[in-house]
Amino acid sequence: MTERLDGARILIYSHDTFGLGHLRRCRAIAHDLVDQYKGLSVLILSGSPIIGSFDFRARVDFVRIPGVIKLHNGEYTSLGLHIDLEHTLALRSSIIHHTADIFSPDLFLVDKEPLGFRGEVGDTLFMLRERGVRTVLGLRDVMDDPFDLRREWDRKKVLPALRDLYNEIWVYGVQRMGDALEGIELPPMVRDKTIFTGYLPRIVPSESAIRPQLPLDDPYILVTAGGGGDGSVMIDWVLRAYEEDSGLPLRALVVLGPFMSPVEQSAFMERVERLENVDAITFDSHIEVLMDHAEGIVAMGGYNTFCEILSMDKRALLVPRSVPRKEQLLRATRASRLGLVTMLDGDGPRPWKTMADALRQLPHQPLPSDAQVTGLLGGLDTIHHRIKALMGMEYGAVLPNAQTVG
Repeated sequence: MTERLDGARILIYSHDTFGLGHLRRCRAIAHDLVDQYKGLSVLILSGSPIIGSFDFRARVDFVRIPGVIKLHNGEYTSLGLHIDLEHTLALRSSIIHHTADIFSPDLFLVDKEPLGFRGEVGDTLFMLRERGVRTVLGLRDVMDDPFDLRREWDRKKVLPALRDLYNEIWVYGVQRMGDALEGIELPPMVRDKTIFTGYLPRIVPSESAIRPQLPLDDPYILVTAGGGGDGSVMIDWVLRAYEEDSGLPLRALVVLGPFMSPVEQSAFMERVERLENVDAITFDSHIEVLMDHAEGIVAMGGYNTFCEILSMDKRALLVPRSVPRKEQLLRATRASRLGLVTMLDGDGPRPWKTMADALRQLPHQPLPSDAQVTGLLGGLDTIHHRIKALMGMEYGAVLPNAQTVG
């Protein structure tokens, strides 16, 4: 049911130092909100270098802040500008603060990083809280190993921000998959702010306006590495299975990811050209269409891909990484225990036959819906309810930017 919220504004921050996950999650929420509330405008602050490759619905727009990237030694540097990190951070912070000041949102949603990358959102949070703007922190279902997360948040001095700067904390998952903040000693008032929303369901775009890069007529397994920056182990394992076992029953469509290095992309493309039953592309901004047509999915277990697997009720084989975070490994392990997916350990030995056997079994394993996990995909409905409560719609209040509410 569509409601009106004329003139209201929501600002979403996504730091996007690596990969596609944060941007795709924020974009999915923004699109759903403008569908749910006519007259609402949503602006996304993002550091993603490829945000312009995605389409955005009416009343959703973005401000691109200068990008940063993590180097192999763990340090960060400016992505596109030949200036040092300190100046890049100052520029990012200034753009974020001035955008929030001028856009004057009714609600500010921060994705994953409570104070933003290197604290760049702190001043903006203080400014908006002083103006009475509602503030929400959105977290993945799984953050990291509890010990590592506690050490990281202690270093970043996160707890005072959770206590003083946020009205609510949304965890985009269900408690049966575990507590995203396990191991963090949170005061009761912070625990009371925490709401498990359920996972964020995804809708397949209309194919009438989309031209797939490859024909989708023959049955296939989709192999997706997400952003691709750390997906080479999984893709190599799948390709070795197809190279050694020509009798695998289904074709494979491999999506390498836009952040995979050009050298790795080229090497994988050369191997694919020698295989009759494997195709590969670098990137598709409408990967939901490819997923919807697939007989099964092989993925690493990132948050967005997991939501799409659940939403489309697809059989899935997850091959998670465990560095630099254990997020994917924890998610895949817990999901396999619930019967939502199957899993292979990408950190141990990777014989081609193990992957080939798993690919053969994939079309015959149970669907995620067979596990019957209550409230699994309730994320957007919960967000609608919380938006109404936070923005005063349940009580007919008029927001600073709104012309009409109701």
